[in-house]
Amino acid sequence: MAANSFMVPLGTPAPAFDLTAIDGGSVSLEDLKGSPATVVVFLSNHCPYVRHIEAGLGILARDYGARLSVVAICSNDAVNYPDDDPTHLAEQAARAGFTFPYLLDDTQEVAKAYRAACTPDFFLYDGQFRLVYRGEFDGARPGNDEPVTGSSLRSAVDAVLDGESVPERQNPSLGCSIKWKPGNAPA
Repeated sequence: MAANSFMVPLGTPAPAFDLTAIDGGSVSLEDLKGSPATVVVFLSNHCPYVRHIEAGLGILARDYGARLSVVAICSNDAVNYPDDDPTHLAEQAARAGFTFPYLLDDTQEVAKAYRAACTPDFFLYDGQFRLVYRGEFDGARPGNDEPVTGSSLRSAVDAVLDGESVPERQNPSLGCSIKWKPGNAPA
């Protein structure tokens, strides 16, 4: 079922996390400190909205290199959605050319803390981990003819890197709803 992002209020501080990566290491928000801009994106492997833009996300991360920290988090229930288990997420990361950490939110507490609603769901933070953008990657969706460019996210990242304000008018992300474990959906 398609869902839109919640459009968390701008200026909200990034919630802390310390999660296991699909490669077995761990990454915390603190590990990303010092970057002028940080993208936290909630992804999954099975969602057609994610699959539609995943290669473009890999390209975006490579284009910005060390100027931008990117971390992906999968919070989906991998028991009921086995395509989102670590093995399949590793296949996705290779397929899409991800050069950034892909983390597992098994308890789903990080998704709740970020108020993530869908995959993909993008959150861009400035160097002080204050939310400056939340919303779509670009206007491309499965079934439309929009090219996958990352234009919406790129514009926001460019503004942060140039020391400018990100426009407050932002379009929500659209994707598959996060697959909550039974009894774990946020109230």
